[in-house]
Amino acid sequence: MDYLFEKYGYRPDKDSIDRNLEIIASNIDGAVTPEILRNCFGMMDLTSLKNTDTPSDIRRLVAKVDAFRGVYPDYPNPASICVFPNFVPVIRSEKKSEDVHITAVAGVFPHSQSFLEVKLAECRMAVEAGADEIDVVIALNAFLEGDYERTSAELRAIRAEVDKAAAAAGRKAILKVILETGLLVTPENIAAASFLAMEAGADFIKTSTGKTEVSATPMAAYIMCECISAFYRATSRKVGFKPAGGMVTSKDAASYYFIVSAVLGKDWLNKELFRFGVSRMANNLLTDLRQERTVYF
Repeated sequence: MDYLFEKYGYRPDKDSIDRNLEIIASNIDGAVTPEILRNCFGMMDLTSLKNTDTPSDIRRLVAKVDAFRGVYPDYPNPASICVFPNFVPVIRSEKKSEDVHITAVAGVFPHSQSFLEVKLAECRMAVEAGADEIDVVIALNAFLEGDYERTSAELRAIRAEVDKAAAAAGRKAILKVILETGLLVTPENIAAASFLAMEAGADFIKTSTGKTEVSATPMAAYIMCECISAFYRATSRKVGFKPAGGMVTSKDAASYYFIVSAVLGKDWLNKELFRFGVSRMANNLLTDLRQERTVYF
């Protein structure tokens, strides 16, 4: 992986990152404003990925999203609704909010352990069914073996399949690549996986599936954002960042907001380049914004 660090002029410095994260954490309580929390709300991929999800559950979620601005006109809609691929047609048939995208986890989420042909078919079918965005997990079985070429080749194939299906429908689709940073463990692995995913065409790199013991962490987020910055300097292409898993409170949201702000700057503080993968955090953001317990979603 050293060739990636040399290519992009970046190698993670854990001690430096720790110091910077301490500074962010020490200042966060006095820096969170209602405007920041509203911005975070508008960058959410509102997620339902339960084994027990039913079409009726997804219809109810879509109805709540469609009605949201009527109930809370001062707050933005979530950026997208994120579901398993088989529920994409349900959202497509029900959703009325044009500014809310449909996101599908695909590629045999969350483990990415199957034949590449199966992963490609699922990604293609999700786009054909109406998904605007596809979230896939990097091939950890290749990456952890040190087979970076196969890791990249699989992502390039998925990128091409998603683009082909979207073009056939006369549109474009966003590809987010999940690194599963809790299983990568080392800063060097996280950085190398970040560069490989971006090189292969990821529009976003994402921390986690939310299905492992360790999901998003500030350390992983900081490394990924520094990699995005290094990649942008080398290629002039802006790649987005999405933390997911384990985020519950407004303080969690603000922590990642300030990491992105500190490393990447204000150009990234929008839903085109910054997302949160959340299931529980939405109501807590509303509660803190409204200063009263709010359970809407």
